[in-house]
Amino acid sequence: MNDQNNKTRKIEEASKSVVGSSARPSAWKRFFAKRWVFPALYMAAAAIIVTVLWLNASSGDKTKSQEVAGSGIENGVAAEGDSASPDAVPAAANGETLRWPVTNREALTVSLPFYDVNGTDDQKAAAMVQYDNQFTPHTAIDLASKDGKAFDVKAAMSGEVVVAEQTPVNGYEVQIKHPNGLTTVYQSLAELKVKKGDEVKQGDLIGAAGQSEMEKSEGVHVHFEVLSNGQSVDPSSLIKDKE
Repeated sequence: MNDQNNKTRKIEEASKSVVGSSARPSAWKRFFAKRWVFPALYMAAAAIIVTVLWLNASSGDKTKSQEVAGSGIENGVAAEGDSASPDAVPAAANGETLRWPVTNREALTVSLPFYDVNGTDDQKAAAMVQYDNQFTPHTAIDLASKDGKAFDVKAAMSGEVVVAEQTPVNGYEVQIKHPNGLTTVYQSLAELKVKKGDEVKQGDLIGAAGQSEMEKSEGVHVHFEVLSNGQSVDPSSLIKDKE
């Protein structure tokens, strides 16, 4: 009888133990039961997602910038100032090389230099054009006679005259298109000896040096600009001789 009672008591205790343990929540259940757990998990997940997206976007922008910079170098365009690199500019065509648009370069002085993005602060300041209360980088080389007198202006290379007109601020202007992608621009002229559509040879007379409203302080001079596929290039970097 006692043995039977002992067995019955043990079974009852075991049943209570099982029921008690099943009724008692586990540590994980107690953790997730807290109100702040799920909001905190959501916020952490959102932060991770935003970080990943930001890193991917930054990587994409960096790659795109490198591609743009690389394409600019391949096309002969400097990263700063959008000026064509002299090494990439064809300064010769049909057996001709670019020349100064005057008879005697040594008899003339530079009244306003080309704006060099790699120059010193003083050089950059000296190559700024002031007009109408604004300062603009000078994209050409201006030549003037030492005695202040007028002089002939000639074609720097053979080509077709695509512009020959009088402008309000630049005086008379001539533009000549050449077969190698270059275009030469002559401004501050006092008169024109060519018209649009003319085919000119290197050294042909196209006008005479004069004055312009834009660069009035320089007096009599010629504004000589060289474009390579629309980009301004320092003429002195392309011209090897001084004639």
